[in-house]
Amino acid sequence: MTSIFRTVMGADFDRLHPALRRRFSVGLTSGEACTGHGVMDRLWHGGAFVKPFLALGATRNILVPRQGRHVPFTIENVPYTDGFGRETVTFVRTFHLPGRPRRFDAQMVLGPRGDRIVDYLGTHQHLACDLHFDAEPDGSLLIRSDRHRFRQGPVDVRVPEAVNGTAEVRESYDERSGRFRIRVDVTHHRLGPLFGYEGSFTAVYSDVRTHGVRPDLRPVREESRA
Repeated sequence: MTSIFRTVMGADFDRLHPALRRRFSVGLTSGEACTGHGVMDRLWHGGAFVKPFLALGATRNILVPRQGRHVPFTIENVPYTDGFGRETVTFVRTFHLPGRPRRFDAQMVLGPRGDRIVDYLGTHQHLACDLHFDAEPDGSLLIRSDRHRFRQGPVDVRVPEAVNGTAEVRESYDERSGRFRIRVDVTHHRLGPLFGYEGSFTAVYSDVRTHGVRPDLRPVREESRA
């Protein structure tokens, strides 16, 4: 057995920088969780037309309706077994903004055929999308999102193209500073940039078999459909 990320990337996983290989080896097999602490040099969103959508998403810890520079940041990647018996890895990002922190929650699982990662967004996993992982020539990692799906009760529909955003995540390791660098851009094919952030962080690893997963890192509701 191996991490869900190595499984989906196959031989491409070995092209990642060693620091990235360890970070994306977190899982039940390794028994490790990864916590990153750093600073987002820039947290931004698009024009005024984006704010209502960001505010709505923020009620379920999806996206962040705030902007800022030099924002302290934490990302928690903790593996656990969800209520459907699937290995799950949290991607809980906390932006420590003035007034109160804002969270952007996601949980990732391996697709049924082992050929894709399913990214469930928010506290209730109402939104899901497939993610595509690629190692770049310089050893960095590029992650692209596919079209989102909305699921609630009997409802299972693709989000209309008119309101669907596409995410692109680039993560690398800077050997000179000993820090991971990350950049996230969410864009719309017609409206342009919607939301994003960029910055750097250091990572520490912990034994998940000893500490487990905090209840607040798990979603309120779990979605079985992948």
